[in-house]
Amino acid sequence: MIAQEVKRDIDALWTEILQEADESPITVFEQISLLMYSRILDMKETTVEIRRNSSDKPFRRKFSKDEQHLRWQNLRRLPEEEIISFVRDGVFPHLRSDMTIGTAFAELMKDAQFTINKPSLAVNLIETIENLPLTEIGARSDLYEYLLQNLTRSTRSFITPKQVIRLMVNILEPKPSDTICDPACGTGGFLLGVMDYVRQDHTLRDGKIQLTDPEKEVIESSFSGNELKECREHFRGDMLHGFDVDPTALRISALNMALHGVDEFAIHNQDTLNVNFPERFPKVFSEGFDIIFSNPPINQKVNLDNVHKSLLRQVATRSAELLFLVLIIRMLKSGGRSAVIVSDRVLFNSFRTYLTVRKFLVDQHQLEAVISLPRSGYPPYHRIPAGVLVFKKDGRTDDVFFYEIKEIESSPGHKHKPIDENQISKCIARWRTRDIAKDKDRSNRGFFVPVEEIRQSDYDISYSRYAEPVDEEVDYEQPDEILERMKIIQREIQSNLTELTEMLR
Repeated sequence: MIAQEVKRDIDALWTEILQEADESPITVFEQISLLMYSRILDMKETTVEIRRNSSDKPFRRKFSKDEQHLRWQNLRRLPEEEIISFVRDGVFPHLRSDMTIGTAFAELMKDAQFTINKPSLAVNLIETIENLPLTEIGARSDLYEYLLQNLTRSTRSFITPKQVIRLMVNILEPKPSDTICDPACGTGGFLLGVMDYVRQDHTLRDGKIQLTDPEKEVIESSFSGNELKECREHFRGDMLHGFDVDPTALRISALNMALHGVDEFAIHNQDTLNVNFPERFPKVFSEGFDIIFSNPPINQKVNLDNVHKSLLRQVATRSAELLFLVLIIRMLKSGGRSAVIVSDRVLFNSFRTYLTVRKFLVDQHQLEAVISLPRSGYPPYHRIPAGVLVFKKDGRTDDVFFYEIKEIESSPGHKHKPIDENQISKCIARWRTRDIAKDKDRSNRGFFVPVEEIRQSDYDISYSRYAEPVDEEVDYEQPDEILERMKIIQREIQSNLTELTEMLR
């Protein structure tokens, strides 16, 4: 949890850079994040120095002998008139080099530039970052997420809430020996969720790292993953894979990984629906992964000429959301599992392409669960009803588990109600104790539905189709929210009509 004082400092700095430096929100985000990482590199170098004093084991340094002057502890002591040139010509080139973390990170950071030209603003930036609580990975995670929230508010972009990520990761329970992917990774939330889960799940009680230094007190505190043993090389190298078409999102993802202490990763600038994906990455296009997490774009339409034909043979559609579901099944190994966020229309829309994909999941694979998410759990610019599909490749669907995470109460007119962590924990616990023989009461939030009933219902897999109503106070949407949903539905209808017209030509 971030202290309110820290939030105020970040907000003030964000606004100052946005206004005085006339930068875009994404540039503001990168300037703050990269300098946060510069401070963390200095902390890691101090950790290396402490370890070298107590062990003969070789450690990889974050700064070469000739780069020691570029460390944060030197930067924060510079006079105001020297800071800009020092950061622009020294610190940022160092961040772009593969000395800092690895060639993948250096490649993604190759275009990063320090763009602030006002000395007083640079000083304020350094002072604010110096006072941020960066010594624990958990605190870094909270800070980075808060910066991402600022970015979404400024740009109306979208990130998957960390509560939903925690839910999906805990449902699939990844192991350190698994190979895991997000084919539309965005800012890397799922990849980090997996990393945190595996580290914590494989750390003994006494395995939490805490190294101290007389000047800075706690240098770093995190789960060491000291039970990983023979899987450590795979865990640190080939375990996580991410793809995204947006290079800016990938840079944010790389910083996200680095700030969380992930030293090596495979993140690539690639449209995974594109015809060139199997040519560039033949080993992963088909049966490459044990587990896939994803939150694919909901309203995006693709150019059919650019989509790989094997996907279109399964479902002829311009809907990126549907194509991603088909792609994910192709990318999974036989018996591999996936948890994917989809819009509600995927669950019940009677249009042929939606029905085709639902039949594909239910009849040719194993649909394990459908979890209904609260509408207001996402930022207010994305109030599209959504759910989580959990499925296994090549399995057989007999019974499907349905669960609803409800809205939480808030003051009237408050549009954005964050998803309740307690409800997430209850859902995880309910999933782990589910029982096909006992979970028949559909007035409860968790129950099973036999596959034959789903088939008889035109493959409708929405929670509301099968749940029995319970008398309770209803939290109705505001009129402007209903109107916005109607506009979304209208656009979807028009898009479907256009798609149908093109198919009939």
